[in-house]
Amino acid sequence: MSLNCGIVGLPNVGKSTIFNALTKAGAQIANYPFCTIEPNKGIVEVPDPRLYRLAEIYKPKKIIPTFTEFVDIAGLVKGASSGEGLGNKFLSHIREVQAICHVVRAFDDSNITHVHGKVDPIDDVSVVNLELIFSDLESLEKQIPRVQKLAKNNKEAAIELEVMEKVLETLKSGKSARATELNPEQIKLAEKLHLITFKPVLYCANILESDIKSKSNPYLDKIYKLAKDENSEVVVLCGKVEEEISGLDKEEQIEFLKDLGETESGLNRMIKSSYKLLDLITFLTAGEEEVRAWTTFAGSTGPKAAAVIHSDFEKAYIRAEVMTFDDIDRLGSQNKVKEEGKLRIEGKDYIVKDGDVVYFRVNA
Repeated sequence: MSLNCGIVGLPNVGKSTIFNALTKAGAQIANYPFCTIEPNKGIVEVPDPRLYRLAEIYKPKKIIPTFTEFVDIAGLVKGASSGEGLGNKFLSHIREVQAICHVVRAFDDSNITHVHGKVDPIDDVSVVNLELIFSDLESLEKQIPRVQKLAKNNKEAAIELEVMEKVLETLKSGKSARATELNPEQIKLAEKLHLITFKPVLYCANILESDIKSKSNPYLDKIYKLAKDENSEVVVLCGKVEEEISGLDKEEQIEFLKDLGETESGLNRMIKSSYKLLDLITFLTAGEEEVRAWTTFAGSTGPKAAAVIHSDFEKAYIRAEVMTFDDIDRLGSQNKVKEEGKLRIEGKDYIVKDGDVVYFRVNA
């Protein structure tokens, strides 16, 4: 299981630079719109220092992190939903991802063309969001007639139609589908509509290197306010610096970040935030053979999490032997965790928590 996150935004905001830094995939970069046409895809390790602490304790033969996928999607322009700038093709690429990382330009540079001739984060975000909303409106309006016919004699269809109409009203007001007030059951139905603006969004503010230390940037306040109003998060980074950092070894990266007054790269923050967009957590397994990170949804039971390791484990689940990472980190060995009474035996109702170190017992 992994998160599939699409990197979107206007042309020339730094999407491909950030994608290259993330994935080292070598996506083409140029100072003109639509340099990227077909989406570039890259698998990225989710940074997790807990793996390496467990490796110190268990001395395994292998360390295996969990991964996430990023997709670099071509820049959208005004009129994309009507086909401008190959928009319909690019919108279909966005529809295929699970979450969206919206890169917003937060810097002035006369050498890098802005598609609208000026930098304005709010206008830039609005252009992209409106095109996504228009696309969703068209999609939803095509779906509604079929459900309307079924709703006359089908209670479930009637409930579905009610949700569709509520979402349609939100879209017509110029807001994203995720702004619709829905209860948990209605949210499940809305997810089945496959609307772009129902996907969770992370805003990535791309700044200049000179802004990293100064912490002063008039565009950032606007982006933070926008994200707060939408209940979204913001990650701030400099795409060019991140691309430079990605080419260094680990010790050089630490020194480079220290010179900038940072303890963690912007890309690491972006990966972690993207990973959380879909309410995913990491649990860990550890032994002499390997120390490994696994991805599951928050709220997963023991059997559901075990199925991530092997599909047969869900039915074969007997129990789980569980300790928290904090306990084994503090005590330094599984035996000491057990001696302190912190090793738990959990049944089928056990809810897995982020950072749990688990050994599943299953029927052979």
